Amino acid sequence: MTNREPEFMTWKRRGAKRVRRLVEGMSREEELEFWHKRTQNMRARQKAGHPKSPPSAAANP
Repeated sequence: MTNREPEFMTWKRRGAKRVRRLVEGMSREEELEFWHKRTQNMRARQKAGHPKSPPSAAANP
């Protein structure tokens, strides 16, 4: 019997792979600017109290 990897590890690896693709080929300065902008966007969303993505139309009858 094999032990399945916990689902959160799958999500973590998938996220890391996505980030690697996003920053691939960027210089150090470009990557720092990328993270600076992403952090600013996240903080603005948190301050506004908005979710990461808008709710789907199906959720609002």
